[in-house]
Amino acid sequence: MAVTIPTLLGDGARLPEYKTPGSAGADLRARLDATLWLKPMERRAVPTGLRIELPEGYEAQVRPRSGLALEKGLTCLNSPGTIDSDYRGEIRVILINLGSEAVRIEDGDRIAQLVISSCVRADFEPVDIIAGSARGEGGFGSTGV
Repeated sequence: MAVTIPTLLGDGARLPEYKTPGSAGADLRARLDATLWLKPMERRAVPTGLRIELPEGYEAQVRPRSGLALEKGLTCLNSPGTIDSDYRGEIRVILINLGSEAVRIEDGDRIAQLVISSCVRADFEPVDIIAGSARGEGGFGSTGV
C-alpha cells in the first residue's frame, strides 16, 4: 500500500527518490548553498530543504546510506532518526565522519535515506510482575556474537 506524503520543497530541494523498485528507503539529498567539508569525527546537521506531512500513525526514519558508510566512513548519528507525524520543520540529517579523511558534501548529494513506517502507540500500564521467557534477563550478547 502506497502512502502519499505531502512534501514542501524549499528553493533547490529535490523530492526523496527510490532508486530501485525494491528500495525500502528513498534517498535524501543535501540542500546546500556552498560545499561542506566534514573533517574526521566532525558532525553536522545537513539541511535537505524538505518538510513533510505524515499521516497520524506513521513515522519517517532517517538512516545512513551503506555506500557512504563503507567507502567514506560517513554515517548518521541518532540512527535511525525519527520524524514524528506532528513535526513540520525542515528535515536535517545529522552526519558524522568516522573516516580518516575529510569528506566533501555538495548540494544535491545523496546523504541519507528516508523510510516511512507505520507505528503503534502503546498504553503503558504499571504491574507488579511480568511474564517470564526463555531468554529471561539475558541481554548484550547473551544470544551469542
